[in-house]
Amino acid sequence: MVRSFVTALAVVLALLPGSRAADPKPIEPFNGKDLKGWKLKDEKSNKWEALALGAVDLDPKNPSQLAHTGVSNTVTKDTVLVNMKGGCDIYTEAKFGDLTLELEFMVPKGSNSGIYLMGEYEVQVLDSYGKPDDKLTQGDLGALYSAAAPKKNVSKKPGEWQKFVIEFQAPKFEGDKKTANAKFVKVTLNGTVLHENVEMKQQTPGGLTGKEHATGPLMFQGDHGPVAFRNIKITPKK
Repeated sequence: MVRSFVTALAVVLALLPGSRAADPKPIEPFNGKDLKGWKLKDEKSNKWEALALGAVDLDPKNPSQLAHTGVSNTVTKDTVLVNMKGGCDIYTEAKFGDLTLELEFMVPKGSNSGIYLMGEYEVQVLDSYGKPDDKLTQGDLGALYSAAAPKKNVSKKPGEWQKFVIEFQAPKFEGDKKTANAKFVKVTLNGTVLHENVEMKQQTPGGLTGKEHATGPLMFQGDHGPVAFRNIKITPKK
């Protein structure tokens, strides 16, 4: 009888508001209107902008480029953060540690970009469509640049939207001493797992500061080629 009462009480307490920490809610760093909340590595060379979905697509005259195809800077739920051509990197003002990142991206033919967790650890974005699995390198789509090639090529055709889900663990520090490496817990591209539990012994070359930190921003590489992102969601881990 006592045991039943204790069990019932535990269930009631678990359901009470404030009885436990709420699960973190996804953060959408791109407001769909403009670049508020983001910083640029070099404002003079910036080519990033907010465009209504449908206002940007492959250039019909040059499939290696993106082109405006409709009304730009239209505020809708479906808006893209797009780098029209090689310019500069862009990163969030907010900084993060352990997280899950979800986003969709689109690249034209032959284009090259990257997603930098904490501004320092790159997941490669590249047009790798059609490349054989046994020829994949650390520079292909889904690679952990300078650390690991993707297990499989699941790249879609240039101009098609693709999706990453990245579970990331930040490096840990005690004071200035690093006690644990950063880790890509899981990287999924278009529904296929490319990496699991890959430790990053150091930062990727070409990152924001060239140093490792306990927290850092999300950065998109924009100094190489055209790329577009949409539906960007960051869920911090407890």
